[in-house]
Amino acid sequence: MSRASRARRIATAAAYGGGGLGALAGLGGAALVGLLVGESKLARRRIPQALDDAPPTDDTTWAAPGIPSGRTPVEFAMLGDSLAAGYGVRTPGETPAAQLARSISAAARRPVHVTNVAIVGAETTLLAEQLDALGHRHLDLAVIIVGANDVTHRIKPVDSVRALETSVRALTDRGVEVVVGTCPDLGAIRPLWQPLRAYARRMSRTLAAAQTVAVVRAGGRTVSLGDLVGPLFTESPALFADDQFHPSARGYAASAEAMLPSCLDALGLATKSRSASVLTTRRSKPIERAAAQAATHPGTEVLGAPAPSNRERGYRARLRRRRAVG
Repeated sequence: MSRASRARRIATAAAYGGGGLGALAGLGGAALVGLLVGESKLARRRIPQALDDAPPTDDTTWAAPGIPSGRTPVEFAMLGDSLAAGYGVRTPGETPAAQLARSISAAARRPVHVTNVAIVGAETTLLAEQLDALGHRHLDLAVIIVGANDVTHRIKPVDSVRALETSVRALTDRGVEVVVGTCPDLGAIRPLWQPLRAYARRMSRTLAAAQTVAVVRAGGRTVSLGDLVGPLFTESPALFADDQFHPSARGYAASAEAMLPSCLDALGLATKSRSASVLTTRRSKPIERAAAQAATHPGTEVLGAPAPSNRERGYRARLRRRRAVG
């Protein structure tokens, strides 16, 4: 079964209440499952504790140099897991939310107020709790990074995707622009051995594709975060924190840079875009195909698009590689 087909099945089951695909479905039976469980236990022993018990607090107003503090701030919320919280860095300014906020401030010529409700270790089902923590405050932009713990904790993809779609829809129904960084490629985690590494890569990419289908369907957009722990991180150990599992400050800067153009475009700020790869054109395509391609092309944005004709059914999407102007 292709990744596009698996993404469609997971997202459809999430939408209509089906059982979906188990996290270990189709991967070789009980013997392989036992081996994977054993490898998971060994991996936990090989991954040391991160730098601190909690990430730095970045809930404050950030402004690029020269931005007057009296201007109305952009209201920006960060939700998700440890990758959204900035686990593994030492100072508030090193978190991905702070790095995004300063860059958005420079482009918008306004301060940016961050409300970070991300929870270290969160699975996608905890997004509902984070939405409650946000309350009914006005938001211009919400960024969500989630999914890695769903893979490592062997959560059913259908449950993960259903929770994500519900949360994104709750935000977009309020008029909030939503950008989701999809599940990173966990196959590049250095303490993982085979066959666990291959399993983690397959499951994280499949989940990323299904997340994209659900997010676009709910009115948001996604950015593939394969580079968060993908080839860039494999080649550059300095992009990992001391625990070799979470990104370092440089690693978070790389992920923030990948997501920034989509955040700017969502806020109506100028960006330039091109087709995402040689596999794509500027034309829209079925969302499942777009999602599958994005999962293996880090930094790719997927955004919903209207069907080119009334004869075509289903959700359509475009893949883009964006960059900030200036």
